[in-house]
Amino acid sequence: MSNNISEHLIPFDIALKVADQGVLKKHGRHLKNIEIAILQGAWQGRTYDQIAEAQGYTPEYIKHDVGPKLWQLLSTSFEQKVSKSNLIAVITQQAAIDDRFQPLSDQPFQATTALHPQTSNASPSEIEECVGLVPLGSAFYVERPPVESRCYEEVHKTGALIRIKAPRQMGKTSLMVRILEQAKQQRDSDAPTVHTVALSLQRADKAIFADLDKFLRWFCAAITRKLQLSHRVDEFWSETFGSKGNCTAYFEDCILSEINSPLVIGLDQVDQVFLHPEIADDFFTLLRSWYEEAAYGESGNPLWQNLKLIIVHSTEVYIPLDINKSPFNVGLAIDLREFTLSQSQELSQRYGLKFTESELSQLMALIGGHPYLIQQAFYHLARQDLTLTELLQTAATDAGIYHKHLHRHLRHLQEHPVLAKAFDQVLQASEPVELEQLLAFKLHSLGLVTLHANQVMPGCELYRHYFSDRKINP
Repeated sequence: MSNNISEHLIPFDIALKVADQGVLKKHGRHLKNIEIAILQGAWQGRTYDQIAEAQGYTPEYIKHDVGPKLWQLLSTSFEQKVSKSNLIAVITQQAAIDDRFQPLSDQPFQATTALHPQTSNASPSEIEECVGLVPLGSAFYVERPPVESRCYEEVHKTGALIRIKAPRQMGKTSLMVRILEQAKQQRDSDAPTVHTVALSLQRADKAIFADLDKFLRWFCAAITRKLQLSHRVDEFWSETFGSKGNCTAYFEDCILSEINSPLVIGLDQVDQVFLHPEIADDFFTLLRSWYEEAAYGESGNPLWQNLKLIIVHSTEVYIPLDINKSPFNVGLAIDLREFTLSQSQELSQRYGLKFTESELSQLMALIGGHPYLIQQAFYHLARQDLTLTELLQTAATDAGIYHKHLHRHLRHLQEHPVLAKAFDQVLQASEPVELEQLLAFKLHSLGLVTLHANQVMPGCELYRHYFSDRKINP
């Protein structure tokens, strides 16, 4: 007897359409990639361990997190209990009830239209652009395994610290908010509520960074406001104990003790602190001490075990920090990479586009796998603003779809002559070149170059073509 118990029933492509449409109708969203993978594995009679191994996730994540949530999602969608064991029976029954799926049983399944009808069937003006943060629940967020699963596992650990590093517009903030959402959903009897805070340090006024005491006061006040707690910074602050002591005591007595439950803080744009050495060493030492307190509990106060941190930054740490006092050599380090060819293909399908392998390779030869550049290309192609040939011909010009992106980089380089001179050196070389470390890190944080050991090269051919034709080095 075959282990594939569904071979004589409806094919999986139809089952997937039934499940996806049921979830869309009830919950207003489509099935996620990992949910589809579990659905297919269960349909084929695979164990959770086999599904996890095939998808690059840990068995615990599939078995105790995504799997149970998927069955609950389907149960509410179809208003009857759905489990791994009765999945085939329920989906087959639903397909029989819904006439839409009957004529399609002999037709090939088109993932582009079935999973994302709002992109392929929508009018061009309705297609989502997703500039900046990709919203939770968006069909246009593409996972980069095993990044998400590793982060989701880590954030559930006591005293977790996750460090996300990547150049600008690579999806760091979109990943951070998904980790925070994952943390928020992890509730149990011991911790029925999980508080999350997303705080961009870019929101602080420049003057705040000039003084440690001002900065830590702002930091405490900002977290307090996000948590909607009573503002007690001024009355609690004391000149006797110093800024770091006051900040630590405030967190302990006015934040952690008030919420008395897990608190996950996502700190975005941490690079802002790198620009201010006068506060950087003390602030990062403080974060490291909190991490150690949460992980090891040296003070004996168990409240610190509730604190978890996510630190997001665009460049390597180029300020001198004591290795024993830095938060940048502990916890889980995530270096967010560009999209692979298959991930780019997946996103193109969500936009309802059908590339040949040659066409997609041509596009990626120009812009690489940079998520923002890829997304912009697919958005404009899906809207039928231009053809792929026109995009490739005009991309590196002021008439192309990237003109605002390129102009912003151009202005930044012209405002920083030393940086412009270094980038010009990179553009003129046919091989990777070695730059002064700080300049290399700053160019990399902008996404203009990629790092190869101690050398750099242009981030993509788009930048080489555009900036080589312009005077960026006064």
